[in-house]
Amino acid sequence: MKLAQLAEGLDYTLLQGSLDTDITDVRYDTRAITGGEIFVCIEGYTRDSHDMAADAVQKGARALLIQHDLPELPAGCAVLKVADTKEGLALLSANFFGHPAKKMTMIGVTGTKGKTTTAHMIRSVLAAAGRKVGLVGTIGVEYPGFFAELPNTTPQSYDLQKYFADMVAAGCDALVMEVSSQGMMNRRVAGIHYDVGVFTNLYMDHVGGPGEHKTCEEYRAWKSELFKRCDVGVVNLDDPNTALLLEGHTCELVGYGMDERADFRAKDLQLVRAENFLGIHFAVEGREQMNVKVNMPGAFSVYNSLAAIAVGRVLGLPQAAIHDGLMNISVKGRVEMVPISKKFTILIDFAHNEASTESLLTTLKAYDPGRIVCLFGCGGNRSRERRYGMGEVASRMADFLILTEDSNRFEAVEDIIADIRTGIAKGRADVPTVEIHDREEAIHYAIDHAQEGDLICVIGKGHETYRDRQGVKTPFLEREIIEEYAARIGLE
Repeated sequence: MKLAQLAEGLDYTLLQGSLDTDITDVRYDTRAITGGEIFVCIEGYTRDSHDMAADAVQKGARALLIQHDLPELPAGCAVLKVADTKEGLALLSANFFGHPAKKMTMIGVTGTKGKTTTAHMIRSVLAAAGRKVGLVGTIGVEYPGFFAELPNTTPQSYDLQKYFADMVAAGCDALVMEVSSQGMMNRRVAGIHYDVGVFTNLYMDHVGGPGEHKTCEEYRAWKSELFKRCDVGVVNLDDPNTALLLEGHTCELVGYGMDERADFRAKDLQLVRAENFLGIHFAVEGREQMNVKVNMPGAFSVYNSLAAIAVGRVLGLPQAAIHDGLMNISVKGRVEMVPISKKFTILIDFAHNEASTESLLTTLKAYDPGRIVCLFGCGGNRSRERRYGMGEVASRMADFLILTEDSNRFEAVEDIIADIRTGIAKGRADVPTVEIHDREEAIHYAIDHAQEGDLICVIGKGHETYRDRQGVKTPFLEREIIEEYAARIGLE
């Protein structure tokens, strides 16, 4: 591809070289250069790859994209200068892969909580309607016949566009993706237009840390960008931040929630617990009337479901597909039931801080189980406050605790558990507790000692597929561990 074609849509200045230069690919990491590419120099949080421009050319790059002047332009290459190379990388990548996003129905989901589950629900109802769907988010990238984990909720723009192209090649006609505020801020989704944008809720998270947003206002502002680049915005009218988030929006709006103004409203909520089913039933009123049974528990599942229902109807999906998609929804590591016994219920969840643990246990207590058994640890080389908080909440809300490892990284598991016990002492110090350092053994113990009607929640790792001990990662899939042990002991 000629450099001129690759740079279409960019506002650039050609500092040297020719736009007739042949370019073989786009690179933002010098280690990936094999010869003939354009290298995009990016100012990061810890380093500036403008410092590697000369090295990139020496390795074979034929062109550079820069955003600030270099001490000396390397000879023998074309150099383009733009105001923002992160945005430039996104636009170059879309051009290189032939704008695959334009060949699919694009649905973007933003918010602090619920993005992952809502995205999976939308994917489920689309699939039930016969659509071939791709998914990008916290758990990974998926499309029929393919799955890969991701380092970020929203991947770097080049990788994102490549995944889009692979999805189109695999026959996908729709894509659901989580659009994080970090992805917006770092221009990973620059140039992408969405058919539907979804807002779940807003809590002041991801503010003030390294590489995070400087203020709550900035955090909200970046999330609001989705509603300036979509045709229809499906938004939670019950969230107090919605009005501010929608300032300057350019899309048609469809509201959901319990608010009387909502186009899709829920009423008559009923908790449902049966064999291999822990969910909720409710009626939808407003723009349409339908009854829905969702295979996930709690009030938050109602909100996520309403968002999926609204998206489905905006896209013209039949009610039957929406009903089937929600009835059969399953999300890895998000209140994920593992059906191994008629006697008790065991589930896996990603709850890994005080707020998410309290939300989960509040949801489960509403189902009036015999006992809530909570198995958890906390990550090493992370905030000790998180350990105190989880210990306090779990001791107050659960009936039995099993303390174990999470990913300990470079800390000793006994030190982490000691911090959790500090939190327990602040909550309900007399809660029955056992301590089993090996997580697999702890899971076996929970199953061996389960009582009739127990609700056992194994929390903290959720969808993760590894265990990190002293920096060494080894495979660890909790669902498989549970299922294999149940089969080994002949559990019924």
